[in-house]
Amino acid sequence: MGYIALFGVLCGSIFIKQTTMRNMAIDMGNTRIKAGLFSDHKMLEVLNDLGKNELHKIVIDQRIDQVIVSSVVSNLDGIESEIGLDNVLKLSSKLEGPVKNAYQTPGTLGMDRLAGVSGAFQLFPGSNCLVIDAGTTITYDFLDDQGTYHGGGIAPGIEMRFKSLQKYTHKLPLIEGEWDTTSLIGKNTEGSIRSGVLNGVLSEIEGIIRRYEHKFSTLKVITCGGDANYFEGRVKAPIFVYPHLVLIGLNSILMYHAQNK
Repeated sequence: MGYIALFGVLCGSIFIKQTTMRNMAIDMGNTRIKAGLFSDHKMLEVLNDLGKNELHKIVIDQRIDQVIVSSVVSNLDGIESEIGLDNVLKLSSKLEGPVKNAYQTPGTLGMDRLAGVSGAFQLFPGSNCLVIDAGTTITYDFLDDQGTYHGGGIAPGIEMRFKSLQKYTHKLPLIEGEWDTTSLIGKNTEGSIRSGVLNGVLSEIEGIIRRYEHKFSTLKVITCGGDANYFEGRVKAPIFVYPHLVLIGLNSILMYHAQNK
């Protein structure tokens, strides 16, 4: 290789190294704020239970180049000043991304759902994907093998089901604490509530997976969200567990915009 060609290769390598971006993806959910730190598409760290007043310090300490924010509870006005960056990408139904959005009412779509299918598209391109996000609610979202998002379903989450039984009855107690495998037949009131809620959720998820598998071949089922790990090993179906799928999807949307400016 000649000196000029070698010099060009070295300069190209230096250029590639210098253009590696440090990203932060922020997910403002119903009950908590969490953030993922990335080097391009590689996830470096996940930060949980953050306050808005912590975001600027993270940007400085981690030398963040660009940020994307998704929120299901606020309109994100003034988020740039709170984060301390001007180039903050706000996820909305009007923002273009790596997947085509065919939802009939995109203005009412929760942005965490759109981010989740974007994460599935990055992890399993060319596959039919069912994303199950288990948190405050349980959402079911379908992405086809052409990269088009169609919609899905919304159901109460585990904690919401426990709380609703206590709130809308006179005598049933609120079940709190850690959830574990429960027997099918509850031997007392607490055991019966646990059986009804936990076995009911498992049956619901397994049934919906079966119905999607009947309609769509080569289906990839991905679970995410705060309760995702509970279903690993309990759902009687092949599933991939990515608790931070929404953050992966947010970062993929950020990278899409960075590469298509």
